[in-house]
Amino acid sequence: MKEKLNIIKVGGGVVENAASLSRILDQFASMPGRKVLVHGGGRLATSVAASLGIESRMVGGRRITDEKMLEVVTMVYGGLVNKRIVAGLQSKGVRAIGLTGADGDIIRSHRRPPKRVMMDDGTEQVVDFGFVGDVDKVDAGLLASLIESGVVPVVAPLTHDGGGRILNTNADTIASSVAQALAEHYDVTLTFCFEKAGVLRDADDDGSVISFIDEELAGKLIADGTIAGGMIPKIENAFDAIHRGVRQVVITHSDNIDGSRGTTIKEK
Repeated sequence: MKEKLNIIKVGGGVVENAASLSRILDQFASMPGRKVLVHGGGRLATSVAASLGIESRMVGGRRITDEKMLEVVTMVYGGLVNKRIVAGLQSKGVRAIGLTGADGDIIRSHRRPPKRVMMDDGTEQVVDFGFVGDVDKVDAGLLASLIESGVVPVVAPLTHDGGGRILNTNADTIASSVAQALAEHYDVTLTFCFEKAGVLRDADDDGSVISFIDEELAGKLIADGTIAGGMIPKIENAFDAIHRGVRQVVITHSDNIDGSRGTTIKEK
């Protein structure tokens, strides 16, 4: 029987607020068993970019990353945010190590080719996302060896192409890819934590959480606009994980990282 592993992904809005970050690190530190933390940091990257006079552009909930923006996200994700989390966990007795995909060659990717994307106005457009990575492989063996040695990986949303190029990679995709790879070694639960109580029927009502979503319902909710923006890639990554061996995926509020409440993604 495989040992249980919790992979927690925390969104940028959570890790960029000192109070919410402190709460989630307390919860994460007290969580028993094997665990991995994957983090975002997009809002802080946008803020830092603006302070440098660099425009941020988003399409379909995903960032377009040119050369200048790549420098910003590398500094913010791999440096400021990652090391802030790692230092916070050390203070709580967690032996954490901060990683990007380039460290130890744990996550290799390729630059995403231009792709057709549904725009907010319902039209489709071919978009070049720039220096954005789509994951090719995860070194589950190296990650598992770290986990088995008692080290907790804290993974930033950056990968590399094997040719010396860092690539900005969606944090939900990182979490899903890592979960899929480690499902060969562990009984994996993947929990996406952010500022909402789960997937909501009404974005302004935290009491409208949809408890369970299968692919048929997800398709309907995307078509009618209930699921939109950055929630779309989150849902896509959740189903990718479920189809590739991850036992359970939960989308929930950052105050509920044990996944006891929120939206559970399931097979039909």
